[in-house]
Amino acid sequence: MTTNKSPEMTKNGHELAPLNSKGGREGKGVTIVLQGPRGSIISRGSGAAADQDPDRAAWSGKMQFFLSIIGYSVGLGNIWRFPYLCQQNGGGAFLIPFAIMLIFEGIPLFLIELGIGQKMRLGSLGVWNTIHPWLGGIGISSCLVTFFVALYYNVIITWCFYYFFNSFQYPLPWQNCPIENGTIVEECDLSSATAYFWYRTTLDSSSSIESGGYPRWWIVLCLLLSWIVVFFIVMKGIQSSGKVVYFTSMFPYIVLTIFFIRGITLEGASAGLAHMYTPKVEKLLDPKVWLDAATQVFYSFGLAFGSLIAFGSYNTPKNNCVRDVILVSICNAITAIYASVVIFAILGFKAVSNVNKCVLDNKMILHKAGYFPNVTDLTTINDDLYNSVMSSIQNKTASKLRECSLAKELDAAAEGTGLAFIVFTQAIVELPGGPFWAVIFFMMLLSLGIGSQIGILEGMLCTVFDIEIFKRIRKEYITACVCVICFFVGLIFTTGAGEYWLKLFDSFAGTIGLVVVALMEMIAVIFIYGHEKFTKDIQDMTGIKPGPYWQFCWRFLAPAIMGIILISSVISMVRDPPKYDAWIAEMGNTSKTPYPGWVLCIAISMVLAGVLPIPIVFLLRRYQCLKMDINIHEGSIRRIDTTVSTKEMITDVDFDNDEDLHNELGLYDDDSDFEDYFGPQLNNPQVGSSYTIRMNV
Repeated sequence: MTTNKSPEMTKNGHELAPLNSKGGREGKGVTIVLQGPRGSIISRGSGAAADQDPDRAAWSGKMQFFLSIIGYSVGLGNIWRFPYLCQQNGGGAFLIPFAIMLIFEGIPLFLIELGIGQKMRLGSLGVWNTIHPWLGGIGISSCLVTFFVALYYNVIITWCFYYFFNSFQYPLPWQNCPIENGTIVEECDLSSATAYFWYRTTLDSSSSIESGGYPRWWIVLCLLLSWIVVFFIVMKGIQSSGKVVYFTSMFPYIVLTIFFIRGITLEGASAGLAHMYTPKVEKLLDPKVWLDAATQVFYSFGLAFGSLIAFGSYNTPKNNCVRDVILVSICNAITAIYASVVIFAILGFKAVSNVNKCVLDNKMILHKAGYFPNVTDLTTINDDLYNSVMSSIQNKTASKLRECSLAKELDAAAEGTGLAFIVFTQAIVELPGGPFWAVIFFMMLLSLGIGSQIGILEGMLCTVFDIEIFKRIRKEYITACVCVICFFVGLIFTTGAGEYWLKLFDSFAGTIGLVVVALMEMIAVIFIYGHEKFTKDIQDMTGIKPGPYWQFCWRFLAPAIMGIILISSVISMVRDPPKYDAWIAEMGNTSKTPYPGWVLCIAISMVLAGVLPIPIVFLLRRYQCLKMDINIHEGSIRRIDTTVSTKEMITDVDFDNDEDLHNELGLYDDDSDFEDYFGPQLNNPQVGSSYTIRMNV
């Protein structure tokens, strides 16, 4: 069958999938479009006509798509979250629950988003409206949650820019504590040079979230630069961002390999790797370990942002999305493990360096106390002599002696910004040629961050571009408006309480809302659109029919895992409300501090903003409260398909009732296609039962 679709139809509405025909009427190929007043469209289904939409952006090649989705999925979490989880949750044993959750949760959800986007060739908002208008709130929720995440994710890129610019110095500015009036600054002396540079020089942290003060100008400038860079990358959609991903996706692997080669040759690398990957099988009995694995898989894939749907919608209809999902999943998992090896090889070197410094300091104290009277070179004191002297001293604290333990150093775990900007920067200082390692490390973080930010914004902007009123506006203008709004809202992260606000957004805006959206997406595709129909779509597109594994995961296992994650997240927040690490300058350390009530109200508002559109849109459309929604009796149903042999001519055919329409289209009483495509509105007695079919016969 050859399908012809005029530009007018593309401009005015979304075509629908051809209705199934029976009784030898395969040649009909009827496609239906509902058009409401003032050109408003609510489409149901997706067909060949939509597959050939000439106005839809498309990838320039398979490699561009693959690198874009790798750059989006492989992000900062692979570098600073996964290694921490391995260390805390059983070392090498954590790979078991991680692999299980990857197979039974991550991959099935991944295919749902990529597959439905490729089938319908629409953004997040259009996909869920197409499956059923009552589900339109899923797209809105996804867009709002993505907006909140984009706000603070770009702030992390901002901090990376600041450190990147400060890396072109020798010695590195976080290598030594500053000296004022001939003495070391007390705040730095109480903490460390790297912690001082992070909390005081970079953030100029306040003592609480309520006393943030004014924006710090140096962070404001870096934030402005971040949004300018992101704008120029995404301003034309994948036409502009698709070129950048060749760098942002490949460069981190080059840097990781350089660090790997250097790291495994350092003293202490083997100790770091052994500490991390030594299996602690007993940890597998802890339910929290499995929950952490499921949560890590969910967030590492970037599910529910709408980005995977957008990426899939730019694919050709016959792209093998099943193969893409498996390849990206394997690449994501291998990258996380590879990054963990690199990180802990370097951290093992740092731990050994710290222990050696600690021992040398203790030897100096003991030498001054007269324990080694005949020694002039402290490095000549062997370990046996040192240990025997240390064991003979009862009160080590009074003597200002410290416990120098390699295990304790390795157990001092850090994640997130603490790992990147404090712990790892200290390790870089210990490396010969520190500025070089700092430059490529923060370039790697910038590449990972920008690659993920491209995907996050693409999911949000694709939703905006699919809204009818914005289609007449150039993409550059819409993108510029979004970036300007995000910049000004993001100024809250440039105050002295910026890191505390970022922690709040990360704990609330990007957690419960995303899980709810992902759960609703799975319910919408598998139980409303229909798992059999979706299975057939995948088979038509790829030639591969999803078997029992996919069916079991989609219908039972993955929804159950998502439900458990959601319930446990809510219970965890209620039982133990998230706290933030407030920097106490007088102590030179952080202190766990509960959020004040008014801040928690803001947090709850963000969660509700990301969830409430789903029931609100459902209720408004269920009870026809939205005047802007389509009135079926004012709509037209048009056929836009013919067979190859059919001579084109246009005929309007009026039908007085559903039965005549069913008979003409080959639909019978036991056929649910008509109701599936038009929904319960057609059964509303207030709508009437007169339809107009525009047909090419």
